[in-house]
Amino acid sequence: MNRRQQSIRSRVLRGIALNRRPGLHFPGNFLDISFDRVTRGGSRLSLEPGPWCTDADGQADLGALAILADLGLAACVRAQLAREARLATVSMHLQFTGAPATGRLQATGEFQGFFHAAAGRLGMSRVSVAGGAGQVCYGTGTFMSLQPPKNMTLHPVPLRSRKSPEPLPLTEKELDAEERKILRRAGAALAARGAFIRNFWGGEAALANGLHIGNRVGHAQGGILVGMAAASAAAALPGGWKLSGMTALYISPGEGRTLRASSTLVHHGRRTAVVRTQISGRNQRRVLEVVTTHSASA
Repeated sequence: MNRRQQSIRSRVLRGIALNRRPGLHFPGNFLDISFDRVTRGGSRLSLEPGPWCTDADGQADLGALAILADLGLAACVRAQLAREARLATVSMHLQFTGAPATGRLQATGEFQGFFHAAAGRLGMSRVSVAGGAGQVCYGTGTFMSLQPPKNMTLHPVPLRSRKSPEPLPLTEKELDAEERKILRRAGAALAARGAFIRNFWGGEAALANGLHIGNRVGHAQGGILVGMAAASAAAALPGGWKLSGMTALYISPGEGRTLRASSTLVHHGRRTAVVRTQISGRNQRRVLEVVTTHSASA
């Protein structure tokens, strides 16, 4: 195992160690999302990309970027409720500027209120994500406050930052059965061709569910599903197209052993294209509906 592979493996073990403290989820702990500031008015979260979460072109993987945006949108909504509150993403829209997602990424979220006269508390927020090359994307999201699943207790989100102490290092012998599955998956991803993160989380057409992509209640994390949908949409187009925008509508929890994506080309012009992607889970139940727009490269 070379130095790069060893650093990625160590990063996975570090994510597992952080995940032993309840309140967040493995994807967020693995990426080491930093909660730099969270208030009732807004939030500022950041992500320092590395070889564990970058694509072949050196940019942060879209799934990692979407997790950062999703958490940035949700943090200022959860601040109105309680740190342990369960929030289900209802919708997320992201508009991309075309700037590369390189350097330290910072997501700035702003609370926009609760939807009026609704049966539940539907929180609204907006976010802007910037990196070393400037603004990467901006967008909006809505989140419904829900009770935790039956017989499950949710803990406060830890709100770790880069100033927080490091977790005690773990060895493979100290892992439980589910944690060993994550490490084995990481080993297989390191042995495969292509970017580690794509191999680790899963492909564009089928995604094996599990703790490695799970959210706080054990369903597939919404940002990773958005990344899967974008990859599926890109595969429906020839080369030379860039993702310019996406609207994701979350229909049901990401449950089931395998999640599958199917994309349909809606429009293919000379300069713009539109693709519709559906992700389904257990019993072919619809989990996510995504419409992406694409711009032809110069």
